Amino acid sequence: MVPHIRGILGEKDITVEFIESLIARVSETDADVPAAVRLMPGFIDMHCHGAVGFDVNTADADGLERIGRFLASKGVTAWLPTIVPDSDDAYERVIDAVNEAVARQQNVPIAQIAGVHYEGLWASERMCGALHPQYFRSADDPSNLPRPEQGVVMTTLAPEIGGGIELIRRLRDLGWIVSIGHTQADADILEQAFDAGARHLTHFFNAMTGIHHRELGVAGWGLAKDGVTFDIIADGVHVHPSIVSIACRAKGGAGVSLISDSVAPTGLGDGEFKLWGETITVTDGSTRNERGSIAGSVITMYDAVIRMLELGFDFSEAAAMAASNPASVLGLEAERGAIAAGKRADIVLLNDDRSIAAVYIGGQLAA
Repeated sequence: MVPHIRGILGEKDITVEFIESLIARVSETDADVPAAVRLMPGFIDMHCHGAVGFDVNTADADGLERIGRFLASKGVTAWLPTIVPDSDDAYERVIDAVNEAVARQQNVPIAQIAGVHYEGLWASERMCGALHPQYFRSADDPSNLPRPEQGVVMTTLAPEIGGGIELIRRLRDLGWIVSIGHTQADADILEQAFDAGARHLTHFFNAMTGIHHRELGVAGWGLAKDGVTFDIIADGVHVHPSIVSIACRAKGGAGVSLISDSVAPTGLGDGEFKLWGETITVTDGSTRNERGSIAGSVITMYDAVIRMLELGFDFSEAAAMAASNPASVLGLEAERGAIAAGKRADIVLLNDDRSIAAVYIGGQLAA
């Protein structure tokens, strides 16, 4: 018998059949009894610094695997380990760990590492957030940065730094996905960055200039500019829920992706934790470092999806923001991000109460 699952997708009761790791067939089900679960494509988190006590900048392959297992339990089927500015030795260590973890994850039902995200190596010191400016780089040759043996390479940068526009062109020539963030660039620089190949904005509203009625700001430019997408942290802390709703509805359609921006304490509850050389305090789901800045989030992509549903977005809209739009940003839409024949069998099943019933990764049930 062909392995299959049944559930509601959109407004239809469907059956999804697998052959090994791929979806072989999606068909409407003729049945008197409606399906008990709702189906969503596996979530893709392109901005994750860690979880369950493990930080990407310091984790070995075992630690990355532990993160991947936790993420899978929360509906994430693919993710980008996200690296904060650090020493050159640290970058080498992280990429070695990623390469080992990727070799191990084949045919294992954990969240699959799909590449890496270097966040803020080229950033504005005035928009550093929780990043450490002593590790910021000038717009030097990016070809000397280690990159994984397979998968995408993404970076978030400030285009206004000296040589920033040429840096974007060089990164794009090298096959990097370039996102704009940790920036106070004006509209002219942002237009140049767009023309150079930067078409996405990182953690919208955070670590960038906002909207003023006489100043467009980075956030205003991102909302107004066709062809630009953004991701957003829907934890109710980084951005007020009403502003999340307004911005996502204004951008609409394929323009918005959800991210977690989760850090190592995610999944461990409240308390004090050592992270990035300082003490991070987690209280009621909000993080603060010793300088009083928000230091990432402690949510998962599942939490973000539930937030969007609570804000009135429907399941199809939430699925787009959690799966198909991130897949498109990362150039992975041919294999991930939708429940359709030929795609990877990465599927999240939700109960009537919106709790996770099961997660399939490559057609296998995640533990």
